[in-house]
Amino acid sequence: MQRLIAQFFSQLAHSNAILVRVQATKGSVPREVGAWMAVFADSTVATVGGGRLELDAIAHARALLQNPALEQLQHYPLGPSLGQCCGGHVTLAFRPVTLQDQAALALQLRPAQMPVALFGSGHVGSSLVQVLRLLPVDLTWIDSRDQPFPPDLAIGVQCEHSNPVQGAVAHLAPQSRVLVMSFSHAEDLDIVEACLRRQRAQGDLPFIGLIGSKTKWATFCHRLQAKGFSAAELAQVTCPIGISGINDKRPEVIAAAVAAQLLLVAS
Repeated sequence: MQRLIAQFFSQLAHSNAILVRVQATKGSVPREVGAWMAVFADSTVATVGGGRLELDAIAHARALLQNPALEQLQHYPLGPSLGQCCGGHVTLAFRPVTLQDQAALALQLRPAQMPVALFGSGHVGSSLVQVLRLLPVDLTWIDSRDQPFPPDLAIGVQCEHSNPVQGAVAHLAPQSRVLVMSFSHAEDLDIVEACLRRQRAQGDLPFIGLIGSKTKWATFCHRLQAKGFSAAELAQVTCPIGISGINDKRPEVIAAAVAAQLLLVAS
């Protein structure tokens, strides 16, 4: 989303646009309230649902660019007249915008961001960053090693060196979803222990995910129980991570499965 907003503002620096937003919906519809699209004279950025709905919205927006007196609220029943079979109803709001509106637009268009803390910059961690950068996520990427992060990081990814690595847990944003996949089992155990201690004190980490097998987790459970953690506390850790039913072990596939799981627990 940040990439689309940046693209919108880049084009807005050279020409005015119409901001199209989903203002209200009823029944089955392709996009949620708040979804937006920027329409320029010769291009568009983002989407309000595609299909005939979007084509008609683009046509009205371009007419509005020429004649600002046109109606700025349009109602679309998603039935045969639009060649769509959703059966719902969408209300779109059309607003002329210029570069002077950029500051206000930055606040209005920024989606709610889910804080995610990713420990580990190995193959799966690197693949996961590429997936998460496309989602409404505030990502903190943490590793204990020197210079483990690639130079071409996506906008919005905050990198942090922490040694010992578990020291970063105390400073995570409240409600962070934590993903643990460091380069060693010893570090993984230290991070999980720090997360559980924070949970015991603050209870503000809604998801703690650990990469690995059931055997790895069984070993961790024995060691954490010896440190005084109860079965109820250990149940707060998800291991293995990723939605079930996907057996492919390629890093990019694991990353997709983990990202899907994060979206499920956030809904």
